[in-house]
Amino acid sequence: MALEDRAPHPSDPPGNGRVDAVRRDQRELVSLMAARVGEAYLRKPFFVDGGTDLVSVCRALSERGIGEALVQDGERLGIFTTTNLREALLRPEPPSALAVREVATFAPLSVSVDDELYEALFLMLRHRIHRVIVRDGDAVVGLLSQLDLMGFVASHSHLIALQATEAEDVPALKAAAQQIEGLIELLHRDGVRVALIARLVGELNRLVFRRLWGLLAPAELRANSCLIVMGSEGRGEQIIRTDQDNGLILRDGFEFDGTEAVTEAFTAALIDFGYPPCPGGIMLSRPLWRQPLAGFRETLQGWIHGSDPEGPMNLAIFLDAAAVDGDADLLAAARDHVDRLLTGSAPWFTRFARAVEQFDDGGGWWSRLPGLRGREAAEIDIKKLGIFPVVHGVRALALEARLREVGTVERLRGLEAAGRIEPGLARDLTDALHFLIGLKLDSNLRQIAAGETPGNAIRLAGLGTLDRQALKDSIAIVRTFKQWLGRHFRFDAL
Repeated sequence: MALEDRAPHPSDPPGNGRVDAVRRDQRELVSLMAARVGEAYLRKPFFVDGGTDLVSVCRALSERGIGEALVQDGERLGIFTTTNLREALLRPEPPSALAVREVATFAPLSVSVDDELYEALFLMLRHRIHRVIVRDGDAVVGLLSQLDLMGFVASHSHLIALQATEAEDVPALKAAAQQIEGLIELLHRDGVRVALIARLVGELNRLVFRRLWGLLAPAELRANSCLIVMGSEGRGEQIIRTDQDNGLILRDGFEFDGTEAVTEAFTAALIDFGYPPCPGGIMLSRPLWRQPLAGFRETLQGWIHGSDPEGPMNLAIFLDAAAVDGDADLLAAARDHVDRLLTGSAPWFTRFARAVEQFDDGGGWWSRLPGLRGREAAEIDIKKLGIFPVVHGVRALALEARLREVGTVERLRGLEAAGRIEPGLARDLTDALHFLIGLKLDSNLRQIAAGETPGNAIRLAGLGTLDRQALKDSIAIVRTFKQWLGRHFRFDAL
């Protein structure tokens, strides 16, 4: 496996992260210069009547935290900015006696949402202005400032975060969320490492979830609960949206009549944003995943010591939980309860870890790579055969060691630091995991481009020689790890 495909490791030379960040910014700069104006962050237009006095206009701008207003004066459209205010203050009339039409700039320059972004930049530079009006046909849809434009070019991800943070309603937040998929494709096409893409996308997704929860949930509900994401989203390893795994831990004794309606609205909004519903119903709109802390503790005990066949799977998903908003101590208390329940439960750990064998390929197709004689049309489930055994095996080891890291790579580093796994195996598993996730990302982007639902199937005929060999090497690492887990947890004892 190529060195550049793997994630940073503690033994790597210092400074790699800084170099990666610079290269990422350079790639975004080159790619986004071809973007359209409509893809950039546009400030909502704020209109005032031309007869409004300057004091009233400035008060309105201050209340909204903005620095410009569009002036509607009959058929004329103008713009009022801090530059106009500076000039107005030099006039003999007091601001309260001046109508905004007397100092505004009329016939301001404008661009279309379909214009290329660099055209707007050149227009601003050529006329020495800081903002332009953006139109869709004849309609004014927003303002593009030079600051936002340069920020977009320098770091598109930053602008998505800014747009999500400043979203005043659910539709505005949806517009920000729907830009994430395009960012994924852009970064992957430009060669950004899958580990960096996953980290960035995970942060953006959590920002969207947090802002949506803030828009829908009243302050008292937010203060007395903990919004969590779980599964691959909690681990920061879900890049393309495949489903949503989330929940809500409520403070014991807290009651709010509208909780069910708020959580249903949250789930519905995420579905509308493009985050598919969880096929297993692991969403906070379901009562099982929306409980007081005491209820979660009782449920966790049932998952561990009960007879529910779904218990171990639900527990595995919960173990990947990360707090997004609210009181994170509620999640920590639930997680503490898991460790108490598992004290002295060695046989349980064996049963839990043995799930890595449930999708065993039996030494079949992979041993014939890269030749694939007669198997050119074959498909494999990359998650079942490769990603899941690594993720779950490491999860079981981390649970046994009482580590609280959530991401698989972070867990591997913690296990290595604690002497629970050899450095060479930890490094190989990290390399294999990132390759497999990257292969899945390649496939998902092709599926989306073809109008298909992204899934876990990888068509072997579509792999090049290097990818076939890397896939064979990665699956070999996974099989070695499964054998190691069998010895460590004594699978033969069951």
